[in-house]
Amino acid sequence: MALYLCVDCGGSKTSVVICDLAGTIVGRALGGPSNYSYLSLQDFMSAVSTTISGALKTCASPPSLPPTGESPFAAAWFGVSGLDSPAAITEITPFLSALLGIPPGPRLAVANDTILLAAPVRMHPDIRHAVGVICGTGSIAVSFEETPDGFNELGRVGGWGWILGDEGGGFHVGREAVRQMVAETDMASVTGAPPPKSILTERILERFGLKNVLDILAAIHMPDATASIATPQPQFSMLREKRLSSLAPLVFQSAFEDADPLALRVLQTTSSIFASQIAIILGEKDDQRPNLVKAQDAVISFGGSLVGIDAYRKMILDALADKGHVFRYVEFVDDAAATGAIGLVASYASKKS
Repeated sequence: MALYLCVDCGGSKTSVVICDLAGTIVGRALGGPSNYSYLSLQDFMSAVSTTISGALKTCASPPSLPPTGESPFAAAWFGVSGLDSPAAITEITPFLSALLGIPPGPRLAVANDTILLAAPVRMHPDIRHAVGVICGTGSIAVSFEETPDGFNELGRVGGWGWILGDEGGGFHVGREAVRQMVAETDMASVTGAPPPKSILTERILERFGLKNVLDILAAIHMPDATASIATPQPQFSMLREKRLSSLAPLVFQSAFEDADPLALRVLQTTSSIFASQIAIILGEKDDQRPNLVKAQDAVISFGGSLVGIDAYRKMILDALADKGHVFRYVEFVDDAAATGAIGLVASYASKKS
């Protein structure tokens, strides 16, 4: 048996796809979150191994994991959110190697999850550069150059996590919504006029069971629940990060279904800030910045739940265009694990031909 495995480890879920030699998907499964920055090594490996085992069970002749003999996998590709340094890659590679029975080396590729978004460059023979943009629970942008040996990472920006960054992502959207709600209330205290009516404001207050906008400050800052800290309502039992990131669907609903001015303004703000961040790795390269990528000669490949929404993706592209960065090709990868697994098969087939 020669199987090709791709694992997409994200902040919301783990996605596993297994292909055979023909590039046909023969197994797949979804599991819990596996962002490496947010989990212990033990919890990360548990999420990954459980999901891979689930995918193997969907194969016609499911092998065991870890394998008792020769590995059923010819090659494996891991794209791991929160995996941001060579030291982290070095730390987890031996554990993944033992799990799959694949020795560390070219058959076992481990990198940040944005590398899975570089695969679409192979669909366009007239270019060699890709910019992978992930925007879901968190956000990051990474540029790549295709070489005969695979993809070289050129530049990256973001992926710092919700405390330090994740501009454009779910946490940023939720935080910006609350910030602008509170700012409107503050302005009303100065002008004496009531804040404008907003469907988004009503939905957020309803989510927390509140009547007054300023009461949301205590709700947002309430410490995470512990054995010694009781939470009076279930909505406050969420971790503080989730209290804000979970508001993103309300913002998108209010903006794109109800045309709520506040919600639209929030998304215009977050998309513009994210575009400014992406622009850091774009432009004409020179001696001082040899790794810049010219948008006109590249594909931008999006992945993640928020940029899966056409209108929000367009906001980001429009903001980039305003800065002079118009990509030759635009792709949205709605199944990075499948794209990666099929691309992995193709890369090995090309080496044999």
